[in-house]
Amino acid sequence: MTNTAEILIVEDDPQIRRFLRATFTAEGYRFHEALTASEGIAQWAARQPDLIVLDLGLPDQDGAEVIRHVRESSQTPIIVLSARGQEKDKIDALDLGADDFVSKPFAVGELLARIRAALRRASIIADQAEGAIFRTSGVEVDLARRVTSVNGREVHLTPIEFRLLQTLIRHVGKVITQRQLLVEVWGAQHSEQSQYLRVYMAQLRRKLEADPARPRFLLTEPGVGYRLVEIV
Repeated sequence: MTNTAEILIVEDDPQIRRFLRATFTAEGYRFHEALTASEGIAQWAARQPDLIVLDLGLPDQDGAEVIRHVRESSQTPIIVLSARGQEKDKIDALDLGADDFVSKPFAVGELLARIRAALRRASIIADQAEGAIFRTSGVEVDLARRVTSVNGREVHLTPIEFRLLQTLIRHVGKVITQRQLLVEVWGAQHSEQSQYLRVYMAQLRRKLEADPARPRFLLTEPGVGYRLVEIV
């Protein structure tokens, strides 16, 4: 297998680095390693990798500083790989701009799937024109015309429903925290009113999902937020 993506590993644990090294080599990814936050920032600036796998518990600074620094000027996908498994740690990292969060100990298949999804999302964003049409599981969204259809039949969405769907599409494949969605769709003054989100997400699922009780692409990340996945 040959992958062209280049990954930066920012991790101080030698066993984890050895495992990632073997995994990425087997998958054909090119990679570089950094043991500290400051080294990770320097390597990112010098190499401009396609994706960063980042530990939060680094010896010199919290890994959150790497996220902050990268997000000042770049949308390079960042997958946090950390032993901090609390919901607050996940939410804080995602709010700072991380694309995903995988808790240690982790399954290699899950990590590779998250990496593929993040790389696909980055590719979609890079190629996406203003008039792009998004498709997933029988749903088609014409972003320029603001028209949504399911299996070829147009579905009426309210302005807020469309704005919520548009925001999820813009971040396709990425976990978006409840707060992020509330700020982007309703504004900062509604950042704590999660009931808005639950109501409108339920409405979107009723209109777009074949089985709203068992959604296939409008997914909930329990305690954290939501994720729109692309199904071919």
